[in-house]
Amino acid sequence: MKLLGWFVFVLPLAIAINGHAQDAPAQVSLELKSVNFKKVVTAIEQQTTYHFVFSERKIPLKKISISVKNAPILKVLDQILAQSNYTYQLLPNQLIVIRRNEAENQLRMLTGEVRNESGQALAGTAVKVLGTNYAAMTNNKGQFTIPVFKKSILQVSQVGYQKTAVPVKENPELLITLSPKINELEEVVVTALDIKKEERKIGYSISIISGESISKARTSNAILALEGQVSGLNINGVFGGASSSAKILLRGAASMNAGSPLFVVNGVPIDNTQRGSATEYGGADYGDGISNINPDDIETITVLKGSAASALYGARAANGVIIITIKRGSKNDTEIEYNTNLSFDSPINNTDFQYVYGQGTQNRRPSNLSSAIASGASSWGERIDGLPFLQFDGKTYPYSPVKDNIQAFYRKAAAFTNTLSFSRGNEKSMYRLSASNLDHQALLKNGKLNRKTLNLYTAYEINKQLSLTLNANYIYEQNKNRSYLSDGTLNPNYGIASLASTVNEAALSPGFDPITGRETSWNNDEYKTNPYFMLNKQEDLSTRHRLISSSSIKYKFTDWLYLQGRFGYDISKDRIISIIPYGAGFSINGQGGLNAYKRTQISELNSDLLLAANRDILKDLNLDISIGANYRNRKGELSDARGNQFIIPYLYTPENLVTKEDSYSKAKIVTQSAYYTLDLNYRKLFNLSTTGRYDVYSTLPSNNRGIFVPGISGSFIFSDLLHAKSLNYGKIRASFAKTSGEPAQPYITQTYYNTDNIINGIPVGNYLRALPNYSLKPFTLDEFETGLNLRFFNNRLDLDLTWFHRTTHNEIVSAAQSVTTGWTSAYVNLGKTQNIGTEINIQGVPIQSEHFNWRAAFNFSHIYNMLISIDGSSQYSLTGTYRPLNANTAMVVGKSITQIMAYDYQRTPEGTIIIGTDGIPKRGELKPMGSTLPNIYGGFTNSFSYRNFILSFLVDFKFGQKILSATENYSYVNGFNKATLTGRENGVIAAGVQEDGDINTINVPAYNYYPQLATNISALSVLNGSFIKFRQLILGYSLPQRSIKNTPFRNISIDFIGRNLWTLLKYTKNIDPESEFSSSLNYAGIEGASLPATRTFGINLNFKLK
Repeated sequence: MKLLGWFVFVLPLAIAINGHAQDAPAQVSLELKSVNFKKVVTAIEQQTTYHFVFSERKIPLKKISISVKNAPILKVLDQILAQSNYTYQLLPNQLIVIRRNEAENQLRMLTGEVRNESGQALAGTAVKVLGTNYAAMTNNKGQFTIPVFKKSILQVSQVGYQKTAVPVKENPELLITLSPKINELEEVVVTALDIKKEERKIGYSISIISGESISKARTSNAILALEGQVSGLNINGVFGGASSSAKILLRGAASMNAGSPLFVVNGVPIDNTQRGSATEYGGADYGDGISNINPDDIETITVLKGSAASALYGARAANGVIIITIKRGSKNDTEIEYNTNLSFDSPINNTDFQYVYGQGTQNRRPSNLSSAIASGASSWGERIDGLPFLQFDGKTYPYSPVKDNIQAFYRKAAAFTNTLSFSRGNEKSMYRLSASNLDHQALLKNGKLNRKTLNLYTAYEINKQLSLTLNANYIYEQNKNRSYLSDGTLNPNYGIASLASTVNEAALSPGFDPITGRETSWNNDEYKTNPYFMLNKQEDLSTRHRLISSSSIKYKFTDWLYLQGRFGYDISKDRIISIIPYGAGFSINGQGGLNAYKRTQISELNSDLLLAANRDILKDLNLDISIGANYRNRKGELSDARGNQFIIPYLYTPENLVTKEDSYSKAKIVTQSAYYTLDLNYRKLFNLSTTGRYDVYSTLPSNNRGIFVPGISGSFIFSDLLHAKSLNYGKIRASFAKTSGEPAQPYITQTYYNTDNIINGIPVGNYLRALPNYSLKPFTLDEFETGLNLRFFNNRLDLDLTWFHRTTHNEIVSAAQSVTTGWTSAYVNLGKTQNIGTEINIQGVPIQSEHFNWRAAFNFSHIYNMLISIDGSSQYSLTGTYRPLNANTAMVVGKSITQIMAYDYQRTPEGTIIIGTDGIPKRGELKPMGSTLPNIYGGFTNSFSYRNFILSFLVDFKFGQKILSATENYSYVNGFNKATLTGRENGVIAAGVQEDGDINTINVPAYNYYPQLATNISALSVLNGSFIKFRQLILGYSLPQRSIKNTPFRNISIDFIGRNLWTLLKYTKNIDPESEFSSSLNYAGIEGASLPATRTFGINLNFKLK
């Protein structure tokens, strides 16, 4: 933080000093003997604010000797160029052009504008005069000024657009229109450690997404907007409300502990810790780290998929890397931008329950208040007839189907985002400052999210050698009454999903007795909290203060060698207050309690030093090498208080509890690293890259902390040799890399003591039951990747094909131990996982004309995943479950991660179901039912543009995953499922044989049969989670430039947005196939009592001022 403060103080001071320096007289002092012309120019530039432009091949060759003191620069130039057949010319912006005295070499200043096919200005476009070092960049109006000769040719290039060559001729000014490329890759792309490389040189797969594509159809967690857009990237958000966590996997589950990729913002890794999630016993999702990033501040997102791409980041990159580049200002330009986005989330009812039979038990409707309360969550009543009956609130209602409880209980939740940014730049410095506010209502009427974001980016060039950058992003987030999830108390979703088919949700209101404050009962299970009690009494508040900052200083020794130091600091402070409200039915004596009074602080410090060189070592051989070192220091601190029974009603403080338990913990992780990357490029045809990184981990024993991991990749641009007419670009690439990893948690190599429960005021000592392993070593991941890039028909068809094979070795897992040893588990290096996959990207332009364009893109991924070993002996290890507790998710040897383990029917050798003496099918063995992760996924994007209109849509799909559904289980138990209609009147005789082989003839009442069936046969709760969704639709319009020519605006655009519009294909009858209550891999695919899926409609307005 001290370093940050130093930068904030010094940077404005340096700018002010430089401003005064520019007003100083242009005088120089030189003492040079027998030097070349370039050294003289460099000496002058170091003493003045002038910059020289010249052709490397057209400068005086004669050695120069000069001795002057405080001499005017123009006299010095006259002296240097005397009798040399060269002259100079002064141009605006303190440029001095060196040229021959020939007429055709007379230089002039050319102005121009660069626009796209819709007439919009293209800021940041590179304009270069071929054969010279003259170059310029367009401002935010698309304008540029550049010195040119009579026969000059301009080369114009912009990210996402085809490079264009334009002859200057006699034109006093130019209007240049660029056509988009079909692929989104820049010619120069950002790779690991923020090192920029030519795309032609890269021997591995990457994907780049523009920030604009995620800021229009935005989500409260920006990363969810990438769903279906990047091959190899599988994203699934928790159904927990605004700013909930996302499960993000690149190329499948790389290991048994696979998690999100490493997120890097402006070259510095940031924290993406998940701040609490639900389990089978309930809980709330408090978001992850990436959910804090404001989409309006994102310039680009670069996805590094394989180990070769991410190896330089070490252990944290074992799951891949996602690089976020924050917007910055432009040189010689000023821009004010205002973006406003308003959207509405509407709840979707995905249930298809039966509405033939209504509330009741044992085929009878409620006849009094007590039977109404006992059956509020049961649809085992009589056939629905519309006659009046007594409900649990003491009022009479018609015994009729109620199908709109979802829409009635939840609201349309508005999300309103406003972002204002100001950027400015000159030749020496640039900055961008933005402020954003998000107000997002929850679907539940008592909840809301507010997030405020401030972002500052500054860059300053002190001189030609030395430059500084600073980026600071401050986030304040307050989330009131986050929804509880899963089958636990305090979860209103659990209650609404459990209402019998003839119950009107309004009968639950207000949910408490106005006199006593006690919760109103509505069912026979006090752990199913009254939803309206939570709406009116819930007290849950989470806040976060976060500062993500980075700074760098770069010194250029020459035009091919530089040294860079970089410092990043990410610190967040979270507070979570979760109350069991006074009057809650399940609490002790109805006095409520304290679920959490938690304060968390997490800091992540990263500093690195990088020395880089790039130059031709031979005529046709280029060397690009970087060496560096990194220091990482991560600290975490947690204090929490829990307790029961508030003494004074509604005074929710820890001091007001009858019993209270405090806890405190802290942790620290340090990693020290050194690394290198080296590229050899021959004639821009062949490129060979090698990388290496050595890490020392503090989480491992001192004798096994260090490991070196190498990598190698290569690419060959074969199209430059073929000269095929239809083939514009062809590259074949291959790579092999090794990455390493450390334990997910520190302090597992020794035994530590801790305090446990308090007895008679005295804390009891205890120790962890995990046997320490003094021989633990880092695990490794080996990955081989090969691919092919092809572009045809004037770049109108682009193919990107990738195949990869990755295997982990020595994964660190917890192996069960016999309790007779005094331990329950031990950490061992015995895990092994294999991933094999194919990624396909196809992009094309079927129609391209002056006013109408159609662009299409398709991405496809197929993953074959297999767990080879857990701990050397175990065949499976249970990981997560749902509240019915008759099935689990698990790691299973020989199967893909993560499997659902459920009980199937017991069958005869011939496959016939065996029926028990009670007439219920008997439970078979617990066996794998399929993976919770898809093995096929992708997306299909289309974009149509006509003049100033743009229409685009995204369809995405996932296949092969299974769901463990609590909703499905309860639909059988409570009589909601349409399958339970069979036998309602006459009972059920299960098809099968008894254990003695006789045909089953036992008749069981339906209200007994189906609940016991669902309990015995948990395979009924395992569903096919495959789907195809119409994910996104955008209709946009940009006002023509001519209509705003005389206004303060340079661009005005409006977009109408829809997200999650339709599910085109699904196999789940009563749930959304993406519904999950946790982002943890251990709970992947488990569904139950989450918020409903939503359909979003919105509008986005963007204004850019001149």
